[in-house]
Amino acid sequence: MPKRTLISVFTVAVLLNYLWELAQAPLYVGLEGYNAGMFWHCFVASLGDGIMVLLIVVAGSIVLRQSDWFVSPGVRGYLVMITAGIFLAMLVEWGAMHILDRWEYTPSMPTLPVFHIGLVPIAQMLILPPLIFRIVATWSYNTRPQV
Repeated sequence: MPKRTLISVFTVAVLLNYLWELAQAPLYVGLEGYNAGMFWHCFVASLGDGIMVLLIVVAGSIVLRQSDWFVSPGVRGYLVMITAGIFLAMLVEWGAMHILDRWEYTPSMPTLPVFHIGLVPIAQMLILPPLIFRIVATWSYNTRPQV
């Protein structure tokens, strides 16, 4: 896969995930009020989210044996996005909550009952990757030299 494509995916992923992180920040203890620390915290989290989206790209490339699979993902591509997104989001949230004790939810965060992890960050990795891939695919297609 061209470096330019990976950089594009990462950049769009960080930007969109930063907006999501800002929107969900009040659901985490200590981030209820908008302040400079919260903006930095959300930016750092969006970098991690960008890496998770790159891992979804890699998973799709391995499973579908096609590096640009997300340009026209089809049913199998969307299944990869959903499966990898759920797995990564649950792994990160569960590890951060129950092993590393990195953050805590406010009572406003809806949680997945058995795992006691937030539904909003799980939804993030279900909703944003298809949007990110569509933006990058559209941008890449529209910027290719015409023959």
